[in-house]
Amino acid sequence: MKTIIVTGASSGIGRATAELFLAEGWTVGLLARRADVLTDMAEPHENAVPLVADVTDADAVDRAFADFTDRAGRLDVLFNNAGVFAPGGTIDEIRLEDWAQTVDVNLNGMFLCARAAFATMRRQSPQGGRIINNGSISAHVPRPNSVHYTTTKHAITGLTRSLSLDGRAFDIACGQIDIGNARTPLVQDLVDAAIAEGRTPDPTMAVENAAASVLHMANLPPEANVQFMTVMATTMPYIGRG
Repeated sequence: MKTIIVTGASSGIGRATAELFLAEGWTVGLLARRADVLTDMAEPHENAVPLVADVTDADAVDRAFADFTDRAGRLDVLFNNAGVFAPGGTIDEIRLEDWAQTVDVNLNGMFLCARAAFATMRRQSPQGGRIINNGSISAHVPRPNSVHYTTTKHAITGLTRSLSLDGRAFDIACGQIDIGNARTPLVQDLVDAAIAEGRTPDPTMAVENAAASVLHMANLPPEANVQFMTVMATTMPYIGRG
């Protein structure tokens, strides 16, 4: 049975992805902070492993990965997904605490989880595995008033490239999925805000499309890798002027 840890598994893209992998028969480590939500998610599934941890806590992350491999035997894939979008604004309007939180979760947290996964995959037998980082359309072009979020997502592209290169010696592949406007609660809040302000919201797509794309990347044989994938609402203003 293939194994995966999904971070940020309690909501949004992470939850949709975790639920799809569970349905596909994978052993899934559900990593997030909310123990009650993870327990409810895991209860119907023998192949679910709740992992309560804050991705910004290095010791908690290491313990969660060790607990998972103790139960599952190995780690085949990490979907490095957990992230936040703090209140936005121009750079002079971003509160320093919101900047710090965004960097801590979106960059430091993803670094810590990738670090734990890389160490696990390097030392297991047979050696190797796959890390899939959740970037964003913002890793290419920014949403207005998102300097904190956009900066971290550009950094994730650097993380992906470095891991992809350094992992070759250990049969560890790394790729990145950049998702545009999957209908998560976060995106729905942005849509509702646009409507309330009399603006036309950007097009969205079902979150299940993002989950299916992660599954495709994860199911590839070790000899193949999707280095970068963009999956987005077809008519969102990303290509040219939309």
